[in-house]
Amino acid sequence: MDSEHTAHLARILTAFCEEVTVKYEKGQQEHGGRLWCKPNLLDKAIEEAIDLVVYLYTLREQQQR
Repeated sequence: MDSEHTAHLARILTAFCEEVTVKYEKGQQEHGGRLWCKPNLLDKAIEEAIDLVVYLYTLREQQQR
């Protein structure tokens, strides 16, 4: 990797770490702690994945206008 790739990756990692920390902490406040002990986590993850696909298709439509 050259310096441009390294810098790009660093920006992605910095943004991700900041955003995942905020989202994780918010989720803990809203839903309680110990995510690793929550039942039906796979079903909840699938629901989130479905939402993501809906958001992506909607974004594509918005960009085509």
